[in-house]
Amino acid sequence: MANHGIEQAIVEAQVAHFVTGFPYLNVLKAATVGDGIIKINEDDIAQYVQYFDEQSSKISLLKFVPASGAATRMFKSLFAFKDEGKSDKSISEFCAKIRHFAFFDSLKNAMANANEDIDKAIENQNFTLIVDYLLSGRGLDYGSLPKGLLDFHAYAGQPPRTPVEEHLVEGAHYANANGMVGLHFTVSPEHRSRFKDLINRVKAQYELQFGVKYDISFSEQKPSTDTISVNIDNTPFRNNDGTLLFRPAGHGALLANLNDQDGDVVFIKNIDNVVPDHLKEVTHIYKKILAALLLKYRQQIFDFQERIEKGENDEKILEEMDEFYQKNLCTTPHSAFSMLSNLDKLAYFQNKLNRPVRVCGMVKNVGEPGGGPFWAMNADGTVSLQVVESAQIDMENNAQKTLFEQATHFNPVDMFCSLRGYKGKKFDLMQYRDPSTGFISAKSKDGKELKAQELPGLWNGSMADWNTIFVEVPLITFNPVKTANDLLRPEHQ
Repeated sequence: MANHGIEQAIVEAQVAHFVTGFPYLNVLKAATVGDGIIKINEDDIAQYVQYFDEQSSKISLLKFVPASGAATRMFKSLFAFKDEGKSDKSISEFCAKIRHFAFFDSLKNAMANANEDIDKAIENQNFTLIVDYLLSGRGLDYGSLPKGLLDFHAYAGQPPRTPVEEHLVEGAHYANANGMVGLHFTVSPEHRSRFKDLINRVKAQYELQFGVKYDISFSEQKPSTDTISVNIDNTPFRNNDGTLLFRPAGHGALLANLNDQDGDVVFIKNIDNVVPDHLKEVTHIYKKILAALLLKYRQQIFDFQERIEKGENDEKILEEMDEFYQKNLCTTPHSAFSMLSNLDKLAYFQNKLNRPVRVCGMVKNVGEPGGGPFWAMNADGTVSLQVVESAQIDMENNAQKTLFEQATHFNPVDMFCSLRGYKGKKFDLMQYRDPSTGFISAKSKDGKELKAQELPGLWNGSMADWNTIFVEVPLITFNPVKTANDLLRPEHQ
């Protein structure tokens, strides 16, 4: 435990969660457009963009990109084809369209360096050889690299771009404060040097192209956020050498990395959700719109705090704050709120005002997996907007299951956060999570079954106590790459 930087009390609490399980969240209804989700009026788009452009020179901006994810799952079917000879429709498509991938020229060169001709291999239908050079260390080694370092998009007359480079380009368009673009990538330790090498190689080119300077930093998931594993009977699982087994605790562990950052607007977007330049404009516009909304809501919160600081505590400001929270932030107080004294009501609102703010983009649900937007009951009796994963819902409860299935939208990890409070004070984000929203999953090691535990997800339980706004964003702004063949979709060509 000491080697991981984890206190014994935390480990004991984790073991207790294995024993008791995590309580289910009580969702009341799905958030929909006009009832928890804001829809931007076309006539207001230019106004929001202008507001953000005016504010961007006065505030700090940061683009936070979770980038440690390995590409292994992206090539799952290709590994099965290479190692076991298994083939399906995805393999047929991959082979038929091999020349359409942005990495084709790099693959061709890698094979040529080993005196293998990719064109002859294609002609002879020797795709096992081609896939081996794509995935293994004989060639591009894509099977062991993170997604962020793969060639995703081809450009005429230019080298192909990786997702890292596409985020540099995006950052220049909306995370640009007075010519300085701040980006932070969370990476795995074994690949950190590769990320640095790539950025050192291309940074000057993009700085010249967009007339900016990049301030780029990296972090790794902290060992102190790992969680203990247990046997099926909930006793601590031990490795062959007798040591306790700790495992990385999912994307919720990145809350510690985010907590180390600072900014008036922090854009959070996954590494693989990028598109080529000809499709970027809508993304840039909506990033500015949602950032503008974040700043406007945050300013309203600051205005209330300033008025309270100056001594306002009468019925008028209490009614204004109640209307703001119920109408704008979709947060209703507990049932006994009306019985409280004005002093206690003021304390309630001061507590609600003094917390981080986030705006979450929501796209229409088209069958993609992911957390959905809901109105949910909190432990303190209040109701607020929450991003809810299916694992948080009691699917044995027909009423709750029905409500969950009524979601019209889902969260594509398109988030805009303010980590600073009134008068610029930085929040300790660890104080605003719901520790009872973790996950338990079945795993194995050395042929033995075990149970693993994930921390509260970064955009659900880890942000459960934030002031939250949901906004509908166009589907074109969500283009993740989950499988290799996703790169053949028009949005990535």
